[in-house]
Amino acid sequence: MRPINSLSRSLYAAALALGLTACQQAQPQPPSRPTPLAQDARVQVYTNHEPASQYTEPYRKQTRSGDDLEQIIVDAISSAQTGVDVAVQEFRLPKIAKALSDRAQAGVKVRVILENSYSRPVSSIRSDEIAKLPERDRDRYSESIKLIDQNGDGQLSPTEINQGDALVMLDNAKIPRIDDTAGGTRGSNLMHHKFVIVDGRAIVVTSANFTPSDVHGDFKTLTSRGNANNLLKIDSSELAALFTQEFNLMWGDGPGGKPDSLFGDKKPHRAPQQVQLGEVSIEVQFSPSSPSLPWEQTTNGLIGKTLSQANDSIEMALFVFSDQPLVNLLDTQRQKGAKIQALIEPSFMFRPYSEGLDMLGVSLGDTCKPDPNNRPWQNPITTVGVPRLPPGDLLHHKFGIVDGQTVITGSHNWTKAANQGNDETLLVIHSPVVVAHYQREFDRLYADAILGVPPAIRRKADAYEQQCGKPTPSASIVPTPEKRDTPTKPQPSAPKPSAESTNQPVNLNRATQAELEALPGVGPSLAKRIIAAREQKPFASLADLDRVSGVGPKLLEKLRDRVTW
Repeated sequence: MRPINSLSRSLYAAALALGLTACQQAQPQPPSRPTPLAQDARVQVYTNHEPASQYTEPYRKQTRSGDDLEQIIVDAISSAQTGVDVAVQEFRLPKIAKALSDRAQAGVKVRVILENSYSRPVSSIRSDEIAKLPERDRDRYSESIKLIDQNGDGQLSPTEINQGDALVMLDNAKIPRIDDTAGGTRGSNLMHHKFVIVDGRAIVVTSANFTPSDVHGDFKTLTSRGNANNLLKIDSSELAALFTQEFNLMWGDGPGGKPDSLFGDKKPHRAPQQVQLGEVSIEVQFSPSSPSLPWEQTTNGLIGKTLSQANDSIEMALFVFSDQPLVNLLDTQRQKGAKIQALIEPSFMFRPYSEGLDMLGVSLGDTCKPDPNNRPWQNPITTVGVPRLPPGDLLHHKFGIVDGQTVITGSHNWTKAANQGNDETLLVIHSPVVVAHYQREFDRLYADAILGVPPAIRRKADAYEQQCGKPTPSASIVPTPEKRDTPTKPQPSAPKPSAESTNQPVNLNRATQAELEALPGVGPSLAKRIIAAREQKPFASLADLDRVSGVGPKLLEKLRDRVTW
């Protein structure tokens, strides 16, 4: 055989064209993209890491796998002819703001509700104010400023602000907006909804906030691809009417009207409602529910009812899991033969209140005082763990799959705070076609997840057990209303007497309900709100405590030398 350099130019060119050179043959081929899944005609599912889709992210200009959740929201808004209602915790994406502004200028009625912590335009926040914030919040504002600063010169020009600061864009378009202080209070626990209603006929419901990090990825980390989130686009005037009722309760008379907006537990309780859309059945319920209401009637109760119907399998991808009755119920289902698999966001998985620890049979704590509602499983499982995610990204889903036929999803975390404090959406969808999309996402995350108890956590658990003795799980596994509160992550340490007897500062992120109530000016209700607030975001400064309803300047001054974090 003649060497390759003896080939004629024409034959060599042909070989190149056919990709037959040895070099090309040796190069690894990119993995084939999976086939897109079928979508139901009226209930469509999207995820921002979907392997069968690809898009070019509009801000960093990176082409990556996933559904463009921002563009899906923009397209839904752009189709509006009469009205658009938006309720979302955090709103920073300018493309969505522009779509709303365009519709408002076209005569479409647009209304927006936000969480009060995020209702101020980024460009109006001074640098000295940002410098005083906890690191996580500083990063969030830094990212938002980079989003607005189109030429990257570190200065925000009027043009950049008007084209990039989402809330300024809404205000310039004279779009009315309120937050959860509109009812005359300091705000609810969290206005945590993430939904859009279009023309009273279609709804977009997502686990994602309208921010770069929740949809596309962090600006400061090029490898970030966005917190793992899902989105539903549903065509149903009947379902839209239920969402509109929820929106109108919160809206009240709107900006400048009477302080009659209802948020949090001020809203009336409503039982789950069921809507049939062809072959798809959807149950919807909005939180919160009063602590006096039987657990079975709450949104967590609806999650529990759905889980209790499992015969074969329950798979969960959860941002945070801290509701004790739910994990007790899962233990019951496991004993009946259901296979349990769960992935929990790493930053919440190994906190003492995490029900992931119960499933792994592990107990962690700050003192040896027994917690009657902490029930490590006597027969733990090893199919619980954390996903491997790109640096900077979080597992932000809140979904569970039952027997491959039903999915629980929405904005609702599986926590007491979501159940009894936050404004949330919970959907239970019965449809194998819809569920297939969530199944693919779960399988993607689970494929290379880290399962079981990591060595470092095992060492901490062993030290805690040696120090305090092996915890005795309660014999009862009946779902009963949760009594235990949920602190953030402490490290196991020697038992400490209460701050009341030692005059030591109380750690806001670790204190029990009783320890918080012992503080001056803190009663049972405020202690519960502090615990609910730290579950959503740990306290990093005394100023953080001011975000809790019922805390004001006078109380902050009283607590200045009495608390730490």
